[in-house]
Amino acid sequence: MLKKNIILAALIISFFSCKETKTEEVAIADENTITVTKEQFEASKMTIGNPVEQSFDVTIKASGKVDVPPQYRAKVTTFLGGYVKATKLLVGDKVAKGQALITLENTEYLDLQKDYLELAEQLTYLKSEFERQKTLYQEKIASQKNYLKAESDYKSTRGMYQGLREKLLLLNINPANVERGKFTSQITLTAPISGDVTVMNANVGMFMSPSDVILEIVDTNYLHLNLSIFEKDILSVKEGQKINFSIPEASKELFVSQVQKVGKSIESKDRTIAVFGALSPQNKTKLLSGMFVEAGIVINSKKGFGVPTEAIVTEDNKTFVLVLNNDTKDYIFKKVPVSLGEKSENFIEILPTATVNQTTKILTKGVFDVAN
Repeated sequence: MLKKNIILAALIISFFSCKETKTEEVAIADENTITVTKEQFEASKMTIGNPVEQSFDVTIKASGKVDVPPQYRAKVTTFLGGYVKATKLLVGDKVAKGQALITLENTEYLDLQKDYLELAEQLTYLKSEFERQKTLYQEKIASQKNYLKAESDYKSTRGMYQGLREKLLLLNINPANVERGKFTSQITLTAPISGDVTVMNANVGMFMSPSDVILEIVDTNYLHLNLSIFEKDILSVKEGQKINFSIPEASKELFVSQVQKVGKSIESKDRTIAVFGALSPQNKTKLLSGMFVEAGIVINSKKGFGVPTEAIVTEDNKTFVLVLNNDTKDYIFKKVPVSLGEKSENFIEILPTATVNQTTKILTKGVFDVAN
């Protein structure tokens, strides 16, 4: 009797276990099935279609930024600090090469001019003395020692004079005015290149030291793409190839560029090579220096079966399409995983399988309304 009860209990447990398993399987199956009524289908203007054969670009992925060559980016500094006296510039203002940017004021500028004037006056005397001693030495009236001392004093002072003169020129102070006794406590910094002001760190009254970047200028006429590709792809990239790129943080618009130059050395850390792309004048007006770029360099073309980009469902880093199972009463779709290939502006390639191929009916429009 006890043995029969044990067998009966085992059968009951086995029965309920199987029932739970079947219930779970149905639930899982239901999770991958989506039902859409005829009314919903028409109201949302959904469409069903087959993957269509078309041409796709074979691309190499790259990333980088919108940049300018070093010679067209300038950081304005001063080698002798000063207080900001005046400036009218704001970020975004355009400036021309040689244009006045900012005025600084400091009594140290006066000290520099005073030292220069003293040396200039000494130099006149020392030059005269040197020439006099030279003549006396040549006529054997003065000793060589006096001649050599006069020469040393003159050349040493001339060197200091030239050094201070160059400093005045760097500060945009006219040495001729200083020699006429016209001193100034203010200097004006000018634009080393033409371009747009992209950084402005100065306010009136601030002290700007030699280590401070007062402002930065970028010539946006020379914007280009600065991309990085991996070492394994370098032999496939050539000058003149098309580049499709986007600015993911700012726009969904797809831009077009062209490979202008390919780097000749490999960066040691991440084993990448620099690739530079030319930009059209129209794109330069839309883009800003420093923008992050995702790009694809077109190296070939291929035939493939594609569906509209909106037909793809992405969940947990996996991709699916909604395959039509039945449309007798309602539209019943099954979520089927697919592998993706190349992309175009509006279509994406799906790699054919036994389940999904060119004859498969797929929901191509309205996927977002039913899959989310």
